[in-house]
Amino acid sequence: MKKQFSPASIVSIAGSVLAITGLISYFNDATNLSVPTFFYGVPILLIGLAMKNSELSPTKSDISKSQLNKLKLQGPKELSDLIGDVTRYRYGQRAHLETSLQALKLWDDNKPPQLIEIELTENDQDFGVRMKFEFCGVPIEKWQQKKDRLGRFFAKDLIADITPTSEGELILELLPKTISNTKTNNNVIE
Repeated sequence: MKKQFSPASIVSIAGSVLAITGLISYFNDATNLSVPTFFYGVPILLIGLAMKNSELSPTKSDISKSQLNKLKLQGPKELSDLIGDVTRYRYGQRAHLETSLQALKLWDDNKPPQLIEIELTENDQDFGVRMKFEFCGVPIEKWQQKKDRLGRFFAKDLIADITPTSEGELILELLPKTISNTKTNNNVIE
């Protein structure tokens, strides 16, 4: 997906422009312009900086708009909502899918799992997702124990496949039941 400006950056830039315009107007004796721009610009700038401080950037994704539109038309609504949720800016959260991972009891307050990347998988008319997590403080064994529930949690008729990698990361694939899954959970992706 295309890189976009975050709302926090836009608000910060707008606040900066207004505050600087107000200061310049003040020193040029244009008090009618300086008072409103400066006094509105500084709070807007501070709000933008506060938003920037609590910002969670979108997850890396190579899903095109045409793929997303096809998923919205033919695939499960839950998957398109999931992709839409993790590929936008979030505020006040420590990690993508925070509430979902907490509900699944795959959360560690000190080192929460971080979603690194998401991909859409398609086989004929069936859709699934492939997510790459840095599992941090949650051991891989706990993810393996929740494998059955993970498949049902995000959308019906999905099967979860968990593959640990050699870098302290894991691949979570949510695949439709119609796709035969021949992978074992102990494969290591190079």
